[in-house]
Amino acid sequence: MVLDVRLKKLQHEIESQGFDAVLISDVANISYLTDYSGFSIEEREAFLLITPSNQVIFTDARYSEAVRNLIFSFELIEISSKNKFPDLLSKLVRKLRIKRLGIEENDLKIAEYKQIKKAVKKLKDFKFHSHRAIKTPEEIKLIENACKIGDEAFKNILTKIKAGISEIQLAYLLENFIRKRGFEPSFKTITAFGANCAIPHHQTGDTKIKKGNFVLLDFGVRFKNYCSDMTRTLVFGKASDKQKRMHKTVLDAQSKAVEFVKTPTPGVGVLGVGVLAKDVDKKARKWIIKKGYPSIPHSLGHGIGVEVHEHPYLSVNSKDILKDGMVFSIEPGIYLSNFGGVRIEDLFVIEKKGIRQLTTSPRELIEIK
Repeated sequence: MVLDVRLKKLQHEIESQGFDAVLISDVANISYLTDYSGFSIEEREAFLLITPSNQVIFTDARYSEAVRNLIFSFELIEISSKNKFPDLLSKLVRKLRIKRLGIEENDLKIAEYKQIKKAVKKLKDFKFHSHRAIKTPEEIKLIENACKIGDEAFKNILTKIKAGISEIQLAYLLENFIRKRGFEPSFKTITAFGANCAIPHHQTGDTKIKKGNFVLLDFGVRFKNYCSDMTRTLVFGKASDKQKRMHKTVLDAQSKAVEFVKTPTPGVGVLGVGVLAKDVDKKARKWIIKKGYPSIPHSLGHGIGVEVHEHPYLSVNSKDILKDGMVFSIEPGIYLSNFGGVRIEDLFVIEKKGIRQLTTSPRELIEIK
């Protein structure tokens, strides 16, 4: 039923924008429209062709059986060495008299674009992100379940932080906890110790923990194809005044951003009508700078759903508006070279009653002694 609603909404938009059809190539969008998550993100294994009244999935024999059994609303056209995708697409384009085709420009390779161009002369980028930005109550519940497992994983990992453990060992233990419960991490876990915490997307390595180190953990869980994302920064041992001040500043910046979404300034919008995402970013960013720290080197947050990063984006240049049904992170950070860094990240949802936090792990500074 939910998939039918998504499909009908897309087909209505295809027609209203004057397209004859849209070719969906992005794996996350294919998963969103079919509820099938078996296609690889590394290789091109499927396309969807959707018109106002038809929907077709192109894939090969490795997936044809799964498609027949699990994707009921799409006609299957099987790709093979004898029946290559460009030829099959051209044949279908002629049959359906497609003259104007929407494509996902940011997802296609140049070679693929050229092949599609031979079949349809009029190609135009089709923006799909708006369909996924507003979550249904069912989607919100799935993300919330992913967050609950993440909170359990965080509680467990606090007991594993011991003298001599390395970043990669700690990341393994965290991800192993998730997998033992029958789920997968939603992305590769970031674990950083000490000065490595000053690198926002540190590549987890063999650095061993030392007393007085910051410990940064950025991880997530995938639950029935929906993701969570959370970051916490701890101290192994007793925190110094400098570490405490950094952590408090980040925590306060996050709180101010959340409060701004609850009570936006006049002229910006009101809850349920919309809050400018860039203004939420600005609120947290200004606080960190006011306290004498460098500006956040990344956006304040991002939407989340079938992908870890999707619309809306909370950044200085964002044109997104936060509305009811959107789920997104708020993750301010301070990063000081050769010393360390602090990032606190939580997921929030805007509902008719207000903004609600989905990740519930303690946010105050934890000292592991």
